[in-house]
This record gives sequence, C-alpha cells and structure tokens, in this order.
Amino acid sequence: MIRMSCPDFTKCSVIVVGDVMLDIYFWGEVKRISPEAPVPVVRIKEKTWTPGGAGNVALNLAGLKCSTVLLGIRGEDFNGEHLSEILTKRGIDDDLIKSTTQLTTTKTRIIGQGQQLLRLDEEETFEISEEVRIRLIDRFDKALNRADAVILSDYGKGVFKGQTAREIIGRCRQRNIPVFVDPKGISWERYHGATCLTPNLAEFQTVAPFPFNDESALEEQAGQIIERFDLTYLVVTRGSRGLSLFGRNLRAVHIPAEVKEVFDVSGAGDTVIATLAAAFGSGLNMRRASELANLAAGIVVGKLGTQPIDCAELKGAVRDKELVDVKKFCDRVQAKKMISAWKTEGKRIVFTNGCFDLLHIGHIKLLQAAAEKGDKLVVGLNSDASVRRLKGNSRPIIPEEERAALLSSIKSVDLVLIFDEDTPIELIREFRPEVLVKGGDYTPETVVGRQMVESWGGTVELVPLVEGVSTTRVIEWVKSKK
Repeated sequence: MIRMSCPDFTKCSVIVVGDVMLDIYFWGEVKRISPEAPVPVVRIKEKTWTPGGAGNVALNLAGLKCSTVLLGIRGEDFNGEHLSEILTKRGIDDDLIKSTTQLTTTKTRIIGQGQQLLRLDEEETFEISEEVRIRLIDRFDKALNRADAVILSDYGKGVFKGQTAREIIGRCRQRNIPVFVDPKGISWERYHGATCLTPNLAEFQTVAPFPFNDESALEEQAGQIIERFDLTYLVVTRGSRGLSLFGRNLRAVHIPAEVKEVFDVSGAGDTVIATLAAAFGSGLNMRRASELANLAAGIVVGKLGTQPIDCAELKGAVRDKELVDVKKFCDRVQAKKMISAWKTEGKRIVFTNGCFDLLHIGHIKLLQAAAEKGDKLVVGLNSDASVRRLKGNSRPIIPEEERAALLSSIKSVDLVLIFDEDTPIELIREFRPEVLVKGGDYTPETVVGRQMVESWGGTVELVPLVEGVSTTRVIEWVKSKK
C-alpha cells in the first residue's frame, strides 16, 4: 500500500517571486449600532499584521520549514518596513526591492464577532520599470543556485507585467527547476512553459469556459490549456469539490476536499501552491504532492483570517488520515493483525475477492450480501498486474489504488488489501475466513479455496448476480456511444 507521506521539508529551498502585501486585522466585538449611521460599532480588542499575497505564500513555506527566499517590490514606507520586519522574524530571506514611487499594498480587515465586516485597500497597480526588472532578475539569478522549486505568485499588481515571468520560467527550464504559477487574469501567455499552473475554478473558466458540472468538458479544456501554454501539469482548485490534477500522459485525478467546517477560504490558494511546490521539490510525485496540498488546504480553511499552514499541523493531519485509511486499506501484515484481533473478539470473518474494475451496482449488491454473512467483510483486490494477466492489457480501466479507495468508501466493507497473484489462495490460507463468498456465476466446485475453507469448518456462499450488469458490458456500452 502507498500512503500519503510528509517529506522532510527542511531540505527543500523555494524561491517565491510576486506581488507582496501587508495584511492588517482589527479584531473586535459588536454590541451596538452607531447613532451616527446604520453601521455596527466595532470595539477593537486586538490588532495583527501578517504578510499577504506572495508574502503569504512565503509564510506557508516557512511554516513547512522550507528554506524560503521572497522576491518582489514594496514601498519605502512604514508598512513596507513593518512587512520586512515580520518576514525576517519568520525566517524568510527578505530580498524585496524598495521603491520610492510605489506604496506597499496594504489590506486592512475589520473583524467583528468572527465575521469580516469591512476591508480597506491601499494599493496601486504599476508597470515595472526596466531598471527594477533588471534588479529583480539579478537577485533571482543569485538565489536560483540553491533552489529546488520556484513559485510565481501573481496578484495582478505589476510585478509580472511585461516579460518578467517569461524570463524567470526560461531560466528555470534551462536548469530543470520546476516553476509553479498562481495565475491572474486571462493573459496566461506570460506563463508559457511553466511546470504547473494552479488556478481556482473561476479563474480557469475565464480562460477555458465549460459547463460547471461537466467533468469531461473540464478534462478536455485542461488538456487544451496544457498544450496551448506548454505546461507539464495543471491543478485546478475547486473549493468544496477539492482539486483536480491534469498532466501530459497522466490520467485526470480528482481529489475530494477534506471535510472541514469552513471559516475562511482566504489564503487557501497560497497554501495549495506552497505545499505543492515544497512537496514536489522534496521529491514527491505530482499526485502525492497534490494530495498533500489538498490536505493542507483543508486545514487552513478551518481558521479565521489568512493563516499559513504549519508543518506540525500537516504532519498531524497526515497521521490522522493514515489511521483512518489503515482501518480499511492496508498491507498483509497490518491485515493479519486486524483479522487476528477481530477473531479474538469472536467476530465471524467473511472473505470475497475480485477485480472490481468500474464499480457498478452488481459489485455493490455482492458486497452488501457478503457482509450479511458474518461480522467483518475482507475484500481481496487484484492488483493492476494481476488484472492484466486475467483480463488482457486493456484492463484495468481504473488503477488499483483508486479501486481500493472506492471499495474502502463502501460502508459494508471492513478491510481491503491488494494481492498480486492470479488467485487469492494465499490470502485465504493466511487469514482463514469462516465464510468465502463469490458471485452466482460460480459453482461451489469452481470457487478457489473452497476445500481449504471447508477443511477448518467454514462455508462457501454464492450470491446471485444482478442480471445484465458487468464491467465488460459497461465498457461495451460506452464504446457503442462513441
């Protein structure tokens, strides 16, 4: 079994380039309406200051214990000085260019009774000058020597106007350093050649419109965007639906959101791209990195205000998720311990097996009926290699880990484990179930393991099939509709 893992982020160095901001929060309570105007009176209890925009991306990386360099532009003003002080205290290499002509973008939020009541923005967009662009690229070149990944955090304030993004991406491609981009607006041409873009669904639909609930249209548009902008991967964050990963020669992966009470989604995109880049830069493949980023996003949306992920929080969430998953999807060693414990408790073990490719109503009915034959239902799942030997090279349609995850989500299933042999005879010998269940297309004489189970007093049960339903027929039906 391959589980989610949390790498050692301390060995990863990431450069963040983008639009930096200072976020100010006034926290208070509301007990009355102003006599001067129909507005709430907020009695301020606390004030907090934190980096925003690309600064929040850097905070997330620092929270993960990555070595972090932040490049961008700030004003030579009080808010800019305060921003730099915070970055230094958080262990972030502050390499911001000070501008005498630009204000530090500042967003002030008024929070009362746990709700955001008002936001005040101090900002102005600008066209980056040639002199500043050269200075920015020069600082980037010096930092690039020790980078494992680069993040471009575009908030549309001016850093990436012109060719800055293209220059950075070109330098990274020459050194084979991955570049992750949080895009803004509809002019994605400036991100051409990046490793991965991470738009949210609304941002993606402005560039590649498709019907909201049409998964196949989303996948088609994602493929076109990857080709159009020469990307390697595309990650679309989808709010309550989690996130979707697309890539060249990669089957689309839709990762459901972690169930959380949502207090504030602000900053979740920063957490996703930071965790994604840090995980990929630390050696995880993109799917594992996306799963970890999705888990991190589930943590931060449970906090009020823009707050970064913390390494200890993420590791704890990974451990919690493993503890949940291991109850159903595990390897033989863990399965043997669990089954032994169940037997000690006097539980009656039921075993069934199969490929369970393209899970359908016939599979569900079989599993429900099998579960009724005892106390704990154990499902042996043929690995991808095993399925290919049995069904041919065009199968399975669904990879083994996804098949296992689907089976694990079924309430009547208590344990799922993958086996690589052609038959489950070794599992049956090792786990000694009291009941062996197969579909009605078998006879007792053709059930693998029947004699073994009966030898220790167990029984073989055949469950009637749902007429006219099979994976093969589903595949043939789909083909006929093309």
